Amino acid sequence: MDILSFLGLIIGFGAIIGGQHLEGGHLDSIMNAVALLIVLGGTLGAVMLQTPLDTFIRAIKMLVWVFIPPKYSRQDLLEKIIEWNAIARKEGLFKLESVAEFEDDLFIQKGLQLIADGATPEMIREILENDLDIQEQHDIQSSKVYEAMGGYSPTIGIIGAVLGLIHVMGNLADPSSLGSGIAVAFVATIYGVVLANLVFLPIGNKLKTLIERRSQMYMMLIEGLISVADGDNPHNIETRLQAYIG
Repeated sequence: MDILSFLGLIIGFGAIIGGQHLEGGHLDSIMNAVALLIVLGGTLGAVMLQTPLDTFIRAIKMLVWVFIPPKYSRQDLLEKIIEWNAIARKEGLFKLESVAEFEDDLFIQKGLQLIADGATPEMIREILENDLDIQEQHDIQSSKVYEAMGGYSPTIGIIGAVLGLIHVMGNLADPSSLGSGIAVAFVATIYGVVLANLVFLPIGNKLKTLIERRSQMYMMLIEGLISVADGDNPHNIETRLQAYIG
């Protein structure tokens, strides 16, 4: 669980609500279900219009990474690579086919299967790096869904504010309601800017960071698998991969 994500939301929204209270404002003055509907609905609609279905679905599934990121232990991976190397040197490369069956990660399974099938190190690198590049591009496109939401929501908030002002102008005959009406109209703008800068854009950037970290781990895996296929000794493998652990 990523405690920073929870703390970020709490501190961010807490600062805004707390500042509103310290200035003498009331929480009710920034609570408006219609404004929230306009901003969220308009933002979601715009993003759905520009995004392919598979990318949008992938983005929704990746949202959980922000709070429960995938666990990638490079030290554990190094230990696995050393273990695979020992098996390959002792029992032969073909033995890694049975090892692959017990791995949950499809990328690891494919790499071990390639070694067991007798693929050359050059072929292993080409195939796995191509797979990694494609997977990374797909995930980056999914993370950009939240960046797009961060771009649209302030503009949709302005639209909500204009709609509110139109409603206010239609009630000029009642001057007593103008002040509160204008205040409510601008709540949509607040929602749009706050959601963009405290939710959507941070989520998109965090997903990008997690994707980059996973790609670095898979690059470490590729180097390790090539070393296993080459029959390197454990010390050389550990020395070569130590830079990925840092």
